[in-house]
Amino acid sequence: MNKEELRDRTRKFGLRSMKLVRKLPKDVPGKVLAHQFMRSLVSVGANYRSACRARSKAEFASKMGIVLEEADESAHWLDMIIEDGMLPSRLVKPLYIEADELCAIFFSAIDTMREQAKNPKS
Repeated sequence: MNKEELRDRTRKFGLRSMKLVRKLPKDVPGKVLAHQFMRSLVSVGANYRSACRARSKAEFASKMGIVLEEADESAHWLDMIIEDGMLPSRLVKPLYIEADELCAIFFSAIDTMREQAKNPKS
């Protein structure tokens, strides 16, 4: 997957997630969770775009770490929605799977960067 495809994937994740947020209950737990989830979910795509424009490998690695944290936090909030029963699992589970897959992609990219830093090519 190239960076344009991943940028599109993170954007679509954000858009799909925003639709889900609109369906959350309007009670106190729903509003608090919606706010927290919105902050993390929109940060995934925004920070990935920023990482793609990094001026150095170190800056790229740092920004990718933030992307991973935000994707993982998004998965956490989705898990809370599922476990609480705020919304039917069938609506939430596909986004949870996507968040988990994005975490795996970003973790793998960071891991690859670390390996390359340990073993620079001559």
